[in-house]
Amino acid sequence: MMYGYGSGWIWMTLMPVVWIALIAVVVWAVARLVQRPADHGRQVRETPQEILDRRFALGEIDAEEHGRARAHLAGRHPDQS
Repeated sequence: MMYGYGSGWIWMTLMPVVWIALIAVVVWAVARLVQRPADHGRQVRETPQEILDRRFALGEIDAEEHGRARAHLAGRHPDQS
């Protein structure tokens, strides 16, 4: 006697698979959203000029040191006569 259960056993066996697939899709979607779109797996590197400007903007170096470093990067060495 089946007592009206019919194909209910199919859903009982497939439901854990459906939940595992749903959780996997959610984890994948969150990982894709959290990823920074600019790098795409590559490491973004700053140029020496960008590093120098960032350090000056943050107050790590003063204007005089910034000027000397910019001149040095440009190939003009103010310390040499």
